[in-house]
Amino acid sequence: MNYSKAQAKDWARQNMVGQWTTMMTPFTSEDEIDFEGLKKNIEHVLKLGTKGMGFSWNMGEFWSLTHEERLKLIEAVPGLVKQRARIAFQITGTCLKEVISYGKKIEAAGFDLAILAAPYMMTKTESQVLDWVERVAEKLNIGIAFYNSPQFGITLSAKALTKMTEIKNLAAIKEASFNAQISLDTHLAAGKNAVISVPDEEIFFYEPYYGFHQQVMFANTSDWRFDTEERHDYVEFINLMTKGEFDKGKTLYSKIVPIKQLSRKWWGRMAAQTGGSLPVQMIKYWSELMGMAGGQVRPPVIPLTENEKAELKFDLEKLGVSKALSGSLAH
Repeated sequence: MNYSKAQAKDWARQNMVGQWTTMMTPFTSEDEIDFEGLKKNIEHVLKLGTKGMGFSWNMGEFWSLTHEERLKLIEAVPGLVKQRARIAFQITGTCLKEVISYGKKIEAAGFDLAILAAPYMMTKTESQVLDWVERVAEKLNIGIAFYNSPQFGITLSAKALTKMTEIKNLAAIKEASFNAQISLDTHLAAGKNAVISVPDEEIFFYEPYYGFHQQVMFANTSDWRFDTEERHDYVEFINLMTKGEFDKGKTLYSKIVPIKQLSRKWWGRMAAQTGGSLPVQMIKYWSELMGMAGGQVRPPVIPLTENEKAELKFDLEKLGVSKALSGSLAH
Protein backbone atom coordinates (compact mmCIF):
# COMPACT_ATOMS: atom_id res chain seq x y z
CA MET A 1 0.00 0.00 0.00
CA ASN A 2 1.68 3.18 -1.19
CA TYR A 3 -1.13 5.71 -0.88
CA SER A 4 -2.91 7.57 1.91
CA LYS A 5 -6.52 7.08 2.93
CA ALA A 6 -7.48 10.27 1.11
CA GLN A 7 -5.78 8.99 -2.05
CA ALA A 8 -7.56 5.61 -2.15
CA LYS A 9 -10.08 6.57 -4.84
CA ASP A 10 -7.42 8.14 -7.07
CA TRP A 11 -5.18 5.11 -6.58
CA ALA A 12 -7.99 2.84 -7.72
CA ARG A 13 -8.61 4.93 -10.85
CA GLN A 14 -4.98 4.63 -11.82
CA ASN A 15 -4.20 1.06 -10.78
CA MET A 16 -7.35 -1.03 -10.98
CA VAL A 17 -7.12 -1.84 -14.68
CA GLY A 18 -7.33 -4.91 -16.93
CA GLN A 19 -7.94 -8.41 -15.61
CA TRP A 20 -7.78 -9.16 -11.89
CA THR A 21 -8.02 -12.81 -10.99
CA THR A 22 -9.59 -14.72 -8.13
CA MET A 23 -7.11 -17.18 -6.67
CA MET A 24 -8.12 -20.48 -5.12
CA THR A 25 -6.75 -21.71 -1.83
CA PRO A 26 -5.31 -25.12 -2.73
CA PHE A 27 -5.34 -27.81 -0.05
CA THR A 28 -3.12 -30.84 0.42
CA SER A 29 -4.44 -34.36 0.89
CA GLU A 30 -3.94 -33.76 4.64
CA ASP A 31 -6.33 -30.75 4.42
CA GLU A 32 -3.65 -28.12 4.97
CA ILE A 33 -3.06 -25.06 2.79
CA ASP A 34 -0.82 -26.11 -0.08
CA PHE A 35 1.60 -23.20 -0.20
CA GLU A 36 3.78 -24.85 -2.83
CA GLY A 37 0.68 -25.29 -4.94
CA LEU A 38 -0.28 -21.66 -4.34
CA LYS A 39 3.17 -20.55 -5.46
CA LYS A 40 2.80 -22.63 -8.63
CA ASN A 41 -0.63 -21.12 -9.32
CA ILE A 42 0.65 -17.57 -8.86
CA GLU A 43 3.48 -18.15 -11.31
CA HIS A 44 1.05 -19.63 -13.81
CA VAL A 45 -1.42 -16.76 -13.59
CA LEU A 46 1.32 -14.16 -13.92
CA LYS A 47 2.27 -15.68 -17.27
CA LEU A 48 -1.27 -15.03 -18.52
CA GLY A 49 -0.85 -11.29 -18.15
CA THR A 50 -3.19 -10.74 -15.23
CA LYS A 51 -2.79 -7.34 -13.51
CA GLY A 52 -4.07 -8.17 -10.04
CA MET A 53 -4.90 -11.08 -7.75
CA GLY A 54 -7.49 -11.56 -5.04
CA PHE A 55 -6.84 -13.98 -2.18
CA SER A 56 -9.13 -15.50 0.46
CA TRP A 57 -12.15 -14.61 -1.68
CA ASN A 58 -15.36 -16.58 -2.03
CA MET A 59 -13.75 -18.92 -4.55
CA GLY A 60 -10.70 -18.92 -2.26
CA GLU A 61 -12.88 -20.53 0.43
CA PHE A 62 -12.31 -17.85 3.06
CA TRP A 63 -15.43 -19.12 4.79
CA SER A 64 -13.74 -22.48 5.45
CA LEU A 65 -10.37 -21.15 6.64
CA THR A 66 -9.43 -20.94 10.28
CA HIS A 67 -8.28 -17.64 11.73
CA GLU A 68 -4.73 -18.95 11.77
CA GLU A 69 -4.94 -20.03 8.13
CA ARG A 70 -6.09 -16.60 7.02
CA LEU A 71 -3.18 -15.06 8.91
CA LYS A 72 -0.77 -17.47 7.21
CA LEU A 73 -2.11 -16.43 3.82
CA ILE A 74 -1.70 -12.75 4.70
CA GLU A 75 1.90 -13.42 5.68
CA ALA A 76 2.76 -15.60 2.66
CA VAL A 77 1.12 -13.91 -0.33
CA PRO A 78 3.20 -10.71 -0.67
CA GLY A 79 6.41 -12.74 -0.68
CA LEU A 80 5.06 -15.08 -3.35
CA VAL A 81 3.76 -12.36 -5.67
CA LYS A 82 6.80 -10.09 -5.17
CA GLN A 83 5.09 -6.95 -6.46
CA ARG A 84 4.60 -8.44 -9.93
CA ALA A 85 0.86 -7.81 -9.68
CA ARG A 86 -1.50 -5.86 -7.46
CA ILE A 87 -2.82 -7.92 -4.56
CA ALA A 88 -6.11 -7.79 -2.67
CA PHE A 89 -7.36 -9.78 0.31
CA GLN A 90 -10.91 -10.43 1.49
CA ILE A 91 -11.38 -9.37 5.10
CA THR A 92 -15.09 -10.23 5.27
CA GLY A 93 -16.38 -11.82 8.45
CA THR A 94 -19.09 -11.55 11.09
CA CYS A 95 -17.03 -10.06 13.94
CA LEU A 96 -16.29 -6.37 13.52
CA LYS A 97 -13.13 -6.47 15.63
CA GLU A 98 -11.76 -9.39 13.64
CA VAL A 99 -12.58 -7.80 10.27
CA ILE A 100 -10.80 -4.59 11.29
CA SER A 101 -7.87 -6.65 12.56
CA TYR A 102 -7.55 -8.42 9.20
CA GLY A 103 -7.64 -5.02 7.50
CA LYS A 104 -4.83 -3.65 9.64
CA LYS A 105 -2.78 -6.78 9.05
CA ILE A 106 -3.04 -6.57 5.27
CA GLU A 107 -2.12 -2.89 5.44
CA ALA A 108 1.03 -3.81 7.33
CA ALA A 109 1.81 -6.76 5.06
CA GLY A 110 1.81 -4.68 1.88
CA PHE A 111 -1.48 -5.57 0.22
CA ASP A 112 -2.93 -2.99 -2.15
CA LEU A 113 -6.62 -3.37 -1.45
CA ALA A 114 -9.14 -4.91 0.92
CA ILE A 115 -12.35 -6.50 -0.24
CA LEU A 116 -15.33 -6.42 2.10
CA ALA A 117 -18.84 -7.79 1.91
CA ALA A 118 -21.88 -7.86 4.17
CA PRO A 119 -21.27 -9.95 7.31
CA TYR A 120 -23.83 -12.54 6.10
CA MET A 121 -25.50 -13.23 9.44
CA MET A 122 -27.28 -10.30 11.09
CA THR A 123 -27.40 -7.74 8.27
CA LYS A 124 -30.90 -7.93 6.78
CA THR A 125 -31.26 -4.30 5.67
CA GLU A 126 -29.23 -1.97 3.48
CA SER A 127 -28.80 0.52 6.30
CA GLN A 128 -27.13 -2.15 8.43
CA VAL A 129 -24.66 -2.97 5.65
CA LEU A 130 -23.87 0.71 5.08
CA ASP A 131 -23.25 1.18 8.80
CA TRP A 132 -21.00 -1.90 8.84
CA VAL A 133 -18.87 -0.72 5.94
CA GLU A 134 -18.57 2.77 7.45
CA ARG A 135 -17.38 1.31 10.76
CA VAL A 136 -14.73 -0.85 9.05
CA ALA A 137 -13.56 1.92 6.72
CA GLU A 138 -13.25 4.39 9.57
CA LYS A 139 -10.60 2.23 11.24
CA LEU A 140 -8.58 1.44 8.09
CA ASN A 141 -6.40 3.44 5.74
CA ILE A 142 -6.35 0.92 2.90
CA GLY A 143 -8.77 1.26 0.01
CA ILE A 144 -11.84 -0.96 0.24
CA ALA A 145 -13.70 -2.68 -2.58
CA PHE A 146 -17.22 -3.64 -1.56
CA TYR A 147 -18.49 -6.97 -2.89
CA ASN A 148 -22.21 -6.87 -3.69
CA SER A 149 -23.32 -10.47 -4.04
CA PRO A 150 -26.31 -12.60 -3.03
CA GLN A 151 -23.78 -15.09 -1.64
CA PHE A 152 -23.70 -12.90 1.49
CA GLY A 153 -27.43 -13.05 2.12
CA ILE A 154 -28.33 -9.56 0.95
CA THR A 155 -27.99 -7.72 -2.36
CA LEU A 156 -27.76 -3.95 -2.15
CA SER A 157 -29.54 -1.62 -4.57
CA ALA A 158 -27.70 0.81 -6.82
CA LYS A 159 -28.97 3.61 -4.58
CA ALA A 160 -27.36 2.08 -1.49
CA LEU A 161 -24.13 1.33 -3.36
CA THR A 162 -23.98 4.93 -4.57
CA LYS A 163 -24.45 6.15 -1.00
CA MET A 164 -21.60 3.86 0.06
CA THR A 165 -19.19 5.52 -2.38
CA GLU A 166 -19.31 8.66 -0.25
CA ILE A 167 -17.00 6.85 2.19
CA LYS A 168 -13.50 8.32 1.80
CA ASN A 169 -11.61 5.06 1.23
CA LEU A 170 -14.40 3.11 -0.50
CA ALA A 171 -12.39 2.84 -3.70
CA ALA A 172 -14.32 0.27 -5.73
CA ILE A 173 -17.42 -1.89 -5.95
CA LYS A 174 -17.58 -5.41 -7.32
CA GLU A 175 -21.21 -5.45 -8.42
CA ALA A 176 -21.95 -9.17 -8.65
CA SER A 177 -25.69 -9.22 -8.06
CA PHE A 178 -26.13 -10.56 -11.64
CA ASN A 179 -29.12 -8.26 -11.84
CA ALA A 180 -28.51 -6.31 -15.05
CA GLN A 181 -30.50 -3.30 -13.91
CA ILE A 182 -28.59 -2.98 -10.63
CA SER A 183 -25.29 -3.33 -12.50
CA LEU A 184 -26.15 -0.68 -15.06
CA ASP A 185 -27.60 1.73 -12.50
CA THR A 186 -24.53 1.29 -10.27
CA HIS A 187 -22.18 2.09 -13.14
CA LEU A 188 -24.20 5.18 -14.04
CA ALA A 189 -24.87 6.53 -10.54
CA ALA A 190 -21.82 5.42 -8.55
CA GLY A 191 -19.17 5.31 -11.26
CA LYS A 192 -18.07 8.90 -10.74
CA ASN A 193 -17.19 8.23 -7.08
CA ALA A 194 -15.56 4.78 -7.28
CA VAL A 195 -14.32 2.17 -9.71
CA ILE A 196 -17.21 -0.13 -10.62
CA SER A 197 -16.72 -3.64 -11.96
CA VAL A 198 -19.29 -6.23 -13.00
CA PRO A 199 -17.66 -9.69 -13.27
CA ASP A 200 -19.41 -10.62 -16.50
CA GLU A 201 -17.89 -9.92 -19.90
CA GLU A 202 -21.20 -8.88 -21.47
CA ILE A 203 -21.17 -5.67 -19.42
CA PHE A 204 -18.72 -4.19 -21.93
CA PHE A 205 -21.26 -4.43 -24.75
CA TYR A 206 -23.64 -2.11 -22.87
CA GLU A 207 -21.08 0.69 -22.63
CA PRO A 208 -21.71 2.46 -25.98
CA TYR A 209 -25.45 2.60 -25.29
CA TYR A 210 -25.33 3.81 -21.68
CA GLY A 211 -22.21 5.95 -21.66
CA PHE A 212 -20.17 4.37 -18.87
CA HIS A 213 -16.80 2.61 -19.00
CA GLN A 214 -15.56 -0.37 -16.99
CA GLN A 215 -11.80 -0.15 -16.57
CA VAL A 216 -11.21 -3.40 -14.73
CA MET A 217 -12.53 -6.95 -14.55
CA PHE A 218 -12.50 -7.34 -10.79
CA ALA A 219 -12.31 -10.27 -10.44
CA ASN A 220 -13.00 -13.78 -11.72
CA THR A 221 -11.46 -17.15 -12.51
CA SER A 222 -11.93 -16.88 -16.28
CA ASP A 223 -8.32 -16.01 -17.03
CA TRP A 224 -6.83 -19.25 -15.72
CA ARG A 225 -9.81 -21.39 -16.68
CA PHE A 226 -10.02 -20.10 -20.26
CA ASP A 227 -6.41 -19.24 -21.14
CA THR A 228 -3.14 -21.11 -21.25
CA GLU A 229 0.45 -19.89 -21.06
CA GLU A 230 0.59 -20.29 -24.84
CA ARG A 231 -2.60 -18.41 -25.63
CA HIS A 232 -4.20 -15.50 -23.76
CA ASP A 233 -7.40 -14.78 -25.67
CA TYR A 234 -9.43 -14.01 -22.56
CA VAL A 235 -6.91 -11.71 -20.89
CA GLU A 236 -6.27 -9.94 -24.18
CA PHE A 237 -10.01 -9.42 -24.64
CA ILE A 238 -10.31 -7.91 -21.15
CA ASN A 239 -7.27 -5.70 -21.71
CA LEU A 240 -8.72 -4.38 -24.96
CA MET A 241 -12.20 -3.74 -23.60
CA THR A 242 -10.98 -2.07 -20.41
CA LYS A 243 -8.91 0.27 -22.59
CA GLY A 244 -11.97 1.08 -24.68
CA GLU A 245 -10.69 -0.67 -27.82
CA PHE A 246 -14.11 -2.13 -28.59
CA ASP A 247 -13.69 -3.09 -32.24
CA LYS A 248 -10.60 -5.19 -31.57
CA GLY A 249 -12.18 -6.62 -28.43
CA LYS A 250 -15.39 -7.68 -30.15
CA THR A 251 -13.40 -9.55 -32.78
CA LEU A 252 -11.48 -11.43 -30.11
CA TYR A 253 -14.62 -12.20 -28.12
CA SER A 254 -15.81 -14.63 -30.79
CA LYS A 255 -12.85 -16.82 -29.92
CA ILE A 256 -13.92 -16.94 -26.27
CA VAL A 257 -17.55 -17.85 -26.88
CA PRO A 258 -17.11 -21.68 -26.96
CA ILE A 259 -15.33 -21.86 -23.60
CA LYS A 260 -17.69 -19.26 -22.13
CA GLN A 261 -20.67 -21.38 -23.13
CA LEU A 262 -19.09 -24.43 -21.53
CA SER A 263 -18.43 -22.50 -18.35
CA ARG A 264 -22.04 -21.32 -18.18
CA LYS A 265 -23.28 -24.87 -18.69
CA TRP A 266 -21.27 -26.19 -15.75
CA TRP A 267 -21.75 -23.14 -13.53
CA GLY A 268 -25.51 -23.27 -13.95
CA ARG A 269 -25.63 -27.00 -13.45
CA MET A 270 -23.66 -26.96 -10.20
CA ALA A 271 -25.47 -23.90 -8.85
CA ALA A 272 -28.80 -25.64 -9.50
CA GLN A 273 -27.66 -28.63 -7.49
CA THR A 274 -26.72 -26.51 -4.48
CA GLY A 275 -29.40 -23.83 -4.42
CA GLY A 276 -27.14 -21.15 -5.86
CA SER A 277 -23.87 -21.73 -4.02
CA LEU A 278 -20.63 -20.95 -5.83
CA PRO A 279 -19.41 -24.10 -7.64
CA VAL A 280 -16.03 -24.24 -5.92
CA GLN A 281 -15.74 -28.00 -6.43
CA MET A 282 -16.13 -27.62 -10.18
CA ILE A 283 -13.70 -24.69 -10.37
CA LYS A 284 -11.04 -26.53 -8.39
CA TYR A 285 -11.18 -29.62 -10.58
CA TRP A 286 -11.19 -27.43 -13.69
CA SER A 287 -7.99 -25.79 -12.39
CA GLU A 288 -6.32 -29.19 -12.07
CA LEU A 289 -7.20 -29.99 -15.66
CA MET A 290 -5.41 -26.77 -16.60
CA GLY A 291 -2.28 -27.92 -14.78
CA MET A 292 -2.80 -25.96 -11.56
CA ALA A 293 -2.95 -27.04 -7.92
CA GLY A 294 -6.51 -27.31 -6.63
CA GLY A 295 -6.94 -30.12 -4.18
CA GLN A 296 -9.98 -31.00 -2.18
CA VAL A 297 -12.84 -28.79 -1.09
CA ARG A 298 -14.02 -28.48 2.48
CA PRO A 299 -17.50 -29.19 3.85
CA PRO A 300 -20.22 -28.20 3.36
CA VAL A 301 -19.13 -28.24 -0.30
CA ILE A 302 -19.57 -31.70 -1.82
CA PRO A 303 -16.86 -32.84 -4.28
CA LEU A 304 -17.65 -33.67 -7.88
CA THR A 305 -18.56 -37.27 -8.51
CA GLU A 306 -16.23 -39.37 -10.64
CA ASN A 307 -18.79 -39.25 -13.45
CA GLU A 308 -18.93 -35.44 -13.26
CA LYS A 309 -15.14 -35.24 -13.33
CA ALA A 310 -14.99 -37.47 -16.38
CA GLU A 311 -17.63 -35.41 -18.16
CA LEU A 312 -15.93 -32.09 -17.41
CA LYS A 313 -12.58 -33.48 -18.52
CA PHE A 314 -14.15 -34.70 -21.76
CA ASP A 315 -15.79 -31.30 -22.38
CA LEU A 316 -12.51 -29.43 -21.93
CA GLU A 317 -10.54 -31.88 -24.04
CA LYS A 318 -13.14 -31.49 -26.78
CA LEU A 319 -12.39 -27.75 -26.86
CA GLY A 320 -8.67 -28.38 -26.63
CA VAL A 321 -8.07 -26.30 -23.49
CA SER A 322 -6.96 -28.87 -20.94
CA LYS A 323 -3.27 -29.09 -20.07
CA ALA A 324 -3.12 -32.57 -21.54
CA LEU A 325 -3.75 -31.28 -25.04
CA SER A 326 -2.55 -28.42 -27.20
CA GLY A 327 -3.51 -25.50 -25.02
CA SER A 328 -5.33 -23.76 -27.89
CA LEU A 329 -9.00 -22.93 -28.07
CA ALA A 330 -11.03 -24.63 -30.76
CA HIS A 331 -12.66 -22.15 -33.13
